[in-house]
Amino acid sequence: MPRTVFFLNGPNANLYGLDKSGTYGSESFASIEARCQRHASELGLQLEFRQSNHEGVLVDWIQEARLNADAVIINAAGLTYSSVPILDALLAFDGPIIEAHMSNIWKRESFRHHSYVSKAATGVIAGLGALGYRLALTAVAELLEHKA
Repeated sequence: MPRTVFFLNGPNANLYGLDKSGTYGSESFASIEARCQRHASELGLQLEFRQSNHEGVLVDWIQEARLNADAVIINAAGLTYSSVPILDALLAFDGPIIEAHMSNIWKRESFRHHSYVSKAATGVIAGLGALGYRLALTAVAELLEHKA
């Protein structure tokens, strides 16, 4: 049976690709999702790829993952730097958690240098754009294989 991964994206991730010269590159969110779905399938993973602009929805999905997912990949976006509720929900999840960011958060504004998500994360991938999403899926597949 394939392992299920919840890939959760926070506020404004749905806007990826709309600013071609911006921080997050030119690839649209829909295109990134399609590539992630293909890669997950190649890895034998079932992928739930979701995005919300609302903190409580992300918390609900993390809690849902406790029953329905083997791993979580999360780009909490702006909530990375402020959300204790997301941290608390992630701490209650018993499986690999990869924190993923399109940009290198440590090269940006100083308020982005502290991540609440990192306290719960197994690992962090940042600064590699959409490639980081692919690497996060590969990392989760490897972690789940070694856990089995």
